[in-house]
Amino acid sequence: MKIVIIGAGEIGYDLASVLSKEKHDVTVIDREKESLSRVAESLDVLTIEGNATSGKDLVKAGVKESDIVIAVTSIDEVNMITSMMSKRLGAKMVIARVRSDEFSQSNAPITANDLGIDVMIHPELSAAQEIAQLLKRSAASDVINLAEDQMQLIGIRLARNSPLIGKSLKDYAQEYSDITFRVVAIGRRGLTLIPKGPVKLQAFDQIFILAKTEDIPKIVETTGKKETVLNRIMIAGGSGMGAMIARLLCNDPSKGWNVKLIEPDYYRAEELAIELKNGMVLHGNPTDPDLLATEGITDMDAFIAVTDEEESNIISCLMAKHLDVKKTVALVSKPDFIPLSQTIGLDAVINKKVAASNEIHRHVRQGKVISVTELRGINAEVIELQASPKSKVVGKEIQNLKLPDGCVIGGVLCDGSVEIATGITVIKPNDRVMVFCLPDAVNKVTNLFR
Repeated sequence: MKIVIIGAGEIGYDLASVLSKEKHDVTVIDREKESLSRVAESLDVLTIEGNATSGKDLVKAGVKESDIVIAVTSIDEVNMITSMMSKRLGAKMVIARVRSDEFSQSNAPITANDLGIDVMIHPELSAAQEIAQLLKRSAASDVINLAEDQMQLIGIRLARNSPLIGKSLKDYAQEYSDITFRVVAIGRRGLTLIPKGPVKLQAFDQIFILAKTEDIPKIVETTGKKETVLNRIMIAGGSGMGAMIARLLCNDPSKGWNVKLIEPDYYRAEELAIELKNGMVLHGNPTDPDLLATEGITDMDAFIAVTDEEESNIISCLMAKHLDVKKTVALVSKPDFIPLSQTIGLDAVINKKVAASNEIHRHVRQGKVISVTELRGINAEVIELQASPKSKVVGKEIQNLKLPDGCVIGGVLCDGSVEIATGITVIKPNDRVMVFCLPDAVNKVTNLFR
């Protein structure tokens, strides 16, 4: 497909990298020479220096002939104007990053379609929802809902004293044969494994386990970890994502969250204090150890650092962990920080760029792709695919399918019920199938389901 990406920032660069590897014809347009140089030097894509709101520059970038235009500049207004112009010029699909939720409300006077936007993405909100989900699964570093929330994929880092250390996956499955689950990926010392039965688990492995949602608490117990109730939450940073997380928690009556938010800007803190009736908003430096101690960080169940300074996020989370806070979550943007952060002791990290890529990928990938999610900290993806009636996977046992290397089928949703896949599982027409694979295998496995 011909894809034009508007904006060569972090999200634009990441999308261009992934899509070019998948052999799409990618063009990136931006007015910043430095950002474009980074793209041109490291990626096999066409770069154009130009104004995203200039009709001439959009035509030069090939918007008229494009299958998809993706507007992901840092300015919402630019993305909206670019979307309108791209649609008028003939782009078949337009995807835009817009952080305001005004256009998605049911009573909105102007909708996304009125702006020429086919798909509106909000990575900050997606990341905030992911953090809220992590707070409900205290032992997990990752939580991904699949198959209409009937299945969950959880990531757990094995401690040195975990009862699973030294056991093969086959032994693990046999010992807990009363629970149906599957280990679908392992992160080990910077390497990503799509494992098979003989593989033995080691200390500090990051394992990803797929199971029915109701079985997840039992799965957590098998790893030697305990699910604990997290109620008292401290949030560092009230701009953007911090405010979204606070709103999600304060407006969730089922859990009764006790929320404290620290914001360094006085006027922003005042606005949030008026808005968040069920939470406490403090004005101060969220990385100040004295302030955190005074405000009772040692009594908190979870500490979430989502300021714009990712180094500060990591440091403040490490300090919270040192003070025995049960769960820490840090917002990071640099990919190199993601595996490092968990190695040095953080419980979970969130990346807005990954959240945006996951949303966009579902619309870019061909075939009946329900969802695409990149697993943080390892080089693997989980794809939810629908098997078309004429696809090569229908009517065969999974053990007889010629799946590409680096790929494993984890679960199947059939007629509303879910099943953890085994070698004798047969995929039927229109089944939704959860597939875990390395990036190189994504296109091959997607083609099998067409």
